[in-house]
Amino acid sequence: MRGFFSQIWTVVVMNVLSLPRRLWMSLAAIFAVSVVVAVLLAFLAMAKGFEQTLAGTGTDRIAIITRTGSQSELNSSMSRDTVNLVATAPGIARDAGGDPVYSAELYVIVDGIKRSNQLKANIPMRGISPRGFGLREQLEIVEGRQFEPGRNEIVVGEGVLRQFEGFELGREIRFGKTNWEVVGVFSTGGSAFESELWADAPTVQSQFQRGSSFQTVRLRLETPGDVQPILEFVENDPQLILDVETEADFFANQGRALTGIAIFGWILSVVMGLGALAGALNTMYTSVAARAREIATLRAIGFSNISAFMGTLAESLLLSVLGGLAGAIAAWLFFDGFSASTLGASFTQVVFTFELTPELFRDGIVLAVAIGLIGGLFPAWRAARVPVVTAFQGGE
Repeated sequence: MRGFFSQIWTVVVMNVLSLPRRLWMSLAAIFAVSVVVAVLLAFLAMAKGFEQTLAGTGTDRIAIITRTGSQSELNSSMSRDTVNLVATAPGIARDAGGDPVYSAELYVIVDGIKRSNQLKANIPMRGISPRGFGLREQLEIVEGRQFEPGRNEIVVGEGVLRQFEGFELGREIRFGKTNWEVVGVFSTGGSAFESELWADAPTVQSQFQRGSSFQTVRLRLETPGDVQPILEFVENDPQLILDVETEADFFANQGRALTGIAIFGWILSVVMGLGALAGALNTMYTSVAARAREIATLRAIGFSNISAFMGTLAESLLLSVLGGLAGAIAAWLFFDGFSASTLGASFTQVVFTFELTPELFRDGIVLAVAIGLIGGLFPAWRAARVPVVTAFQGGE
């Protein structure tokens, strides 16, 4: 048995040492696999970054109330009377004065110019109450100050500042016929809220002619994760046609908007992988043909056909793994931490960061190994069947 494995190891080492003789073809195979892996990881990192951004936005300590069937804040609508009625529901946390802790908010769309391509894109502008600041975890004013109620002042999320022009502290911005002054920049720890502009809710209602309407109510739950008392209150009042869910669940549903990106990335990578597979097959068949006399000679001196099979398969796997590692490193260098924005569920830009996790690297290497295994299987079978008589000829 020891001799059997010794034969396999000897053939593997010989095949690896002979790679410089097929340098350019080997490099081409490595490059093809690396491109496939890099493309896959880019798509997966995009989907993971978007998912993590939204996952970090919601919490089970906060509930969000929207109009039934709205599916996003943009499509929701409710009156001041509805807000006042909802605020009397049980299950809402109360402050030291006994008042319910909630924030009625509205959501409008304004234009911004993207730094990357100088094109206009939708940015969400949120009308929010001062109490609404306390309903966002990890909120920090990193520059300037909070807006003053009743004035045309806005605070800008760090994500907006990274991706769009003209929102720097102290700048004056015109939306429609109204000028707004940027008085602060805020951070929420990388959540989707950083993709927004915030201003005083009554001022936004007035300037955007929204009357006294709102789109959502955010409230702090008395018991984290328990929306049942509020849900029962809403269901028992025919005036209230509303959905109630934790903020964590709400944003998890919004995050499904980019689920298809990961699927598309796998489909595209499999299609590209077929091209890399063809390259791997060509490389390995050429390798077997070039070493036919060498393989036959080994067979003639007592090496088994299994050693020839395993040696060729190992060579294919080595090239593919090298390609996978190169692709993973390239994806990490170019995409990990890369900031981008894409349309969210409300047709506004959500700024997020590409995130390459160890699990994604594993997926890339698994794909590379699969290409190497399939690409080397048939050439390895051919190597195992090289006739011994070839050793005494000028070639195959």
